[in-house]
Amino acid sequence: MLMRTDPFRDLDRLTQQVFGSAARTSAMPMDAYRAGDEFVVHFDLPGIDPETIDLDVERNVLNVRVERRSPAPENAELIVAERPTGTFTRQLFLGDTLDTERIDASYDAGVLTLRIPVAEQAKPRRIQITGGDSRKQISS
Repeated sequence: MLMRTDPFRDLDRLTQQVFGSAARTSAMPMDAYRAGDEFVVHFDLPGIDPETIDLDVERNVLNVRVERRSPAPENAELIVAERPTGTFTRQLFLGDTLDTERIDASYDAGVLTLRIPVAEQAKPRRIQITGGDSRKQISS
């Protein structure tokens, strides 16, 4: 099971309801779903250099760290700067049923995709029932 904890999620929702869409938005929006025997997570990371993406897992906590640099040269006069820059992090709390040793990560068209397989021991399996002979043989 994939678990997500974001202490600011409820505050963000309330702020967006009160002040509209001009409120703080997540710099790393995410979708996650289960497809068969794996969990798939998509992070929107437009304008991110793949070399700045850092992923690590420690005790079932997946840490995603990315850096978005300004495309403007150092001596440029900024007229409008609405795109967030800097370092962004996100944590996903992964359940014990996921195989954190076999996470697959890919980055294409500004989307980081993680595929996290369900651990073999957590997959449903069929249990075979053997029949026994209920008749007892009596020897004389």
